[in-house]
Amino acid sequence: MRVAVVQMSSVDDVGANLASASKWVAQAADQGAELIALPENFAFLRREGMPVPCAQTLDGEIVGALREWARRHRVWLIGGSFHEAVPDEPRVANTSVAVAPSGEIAAVYRKIHLFDVDLTAHGGQAYRESERVVPGTQLTWFETPFGVVGMSICYDVRFPELYRALAERNARFLCVPAAFARETGRDHWEVLLRARAIENQCFVLAPAQCGEHPGGRLTYGRSMIVDPWGLVLARAADRPGPVLADCFLEEQDRIRAALPVLQHRRLGHS
Repeated sequence: MRVAVVQMSSVDDVGANLASASKWVAQAADQGAELIALPENFAFLRREGMPVPCAQTLDGEIVGALREWARRHRVWLIGGSFHEAVPDEPRVANTSVAVAPSGEIAAVYRKIHLFDVDLTAHGGQAYRESERVVPGTQLTWFETPFGVVGMSICYDVRFPELYRALAERNARFLCVPAAFARETGRDHWEVLLRARAIENQCFVLAPAQCGEHPGGRLTYGRSMIVDPWGLVLARAADRPGPVLADCFLEEQDRIRAALPVLQHRRLGHS
C-alpha cells in the first residue's frame, strides 16, 4: 500500500494553512496514497508565548475540512494536530483526528506528553506547552483494511512505552506528526523515529513542520517514512509538500517472523 506524509510550514492563518493542506492532500491522493498524514499544528502555528486564538471543537472548520478531503479523495487521513477547545478549561487539547474514506471520524487522540523544556543552552527557546495545553490520557489507535494505526504527537516519540503499548494492540503503523524544534531535531529526530520503528517492527509515518514560522520559531522538517527494519523509505527536502512510499505488509510479516522480538519480551506488559 502507498502512504504519504505532508510536510508544511504553517503560519498563524487558518485559511492559508487549510488551503495549503488541501493542495498537498490532493497531490498525494493523485499519486496513489491510501493513507495520508499531516503534521502537528497543521492548521495554525502560533507565535511562542501568545495565547491560542483559534481553538475549535470537533465540529469546527478544521475537522470539517479533514472530513471533506478524506471523503473527496477516498483516503484515510490523519490530521496532524490542532488546538481543540476543552469545556470549562482555559487551556486546549493538542488533538489529532483520523478520518476514514467515508468522511467519518475514525479516532481522536489528545497528546499525552507535553513539551516543557528549556533549550536556551543549545541555542534554542524555552517551551511550556503545559501552560496552554491539557495533557491527554488515552492510548489511541484505529483499524483500517491494511492494519492497525497507532496515534501519537511529536514529543510523545521520546516515550517508547507508548509505542510498545500500541504494538501490543497489533499496530502495523505508528504516526508521529510533529513540529520538532530545529535544535533537537538535527541530533534526535531521525534516531528516535528509526528506533521506534525497529523496536516495534512497525512502519513509522512522521509528517513534520519545516522552516521559519511567525515569531522566528524554527522547525526541523525532514518528514520521513521508516520501515519496520529501520530503513528510511522516503524523506522530505527542506520545503513543504508530500513525500510518498510503498509499504509492503508481507515484508513486515517476514521481519517479525525472522526476528520475533515482540514475542521474546520478558519484562513489562501494559
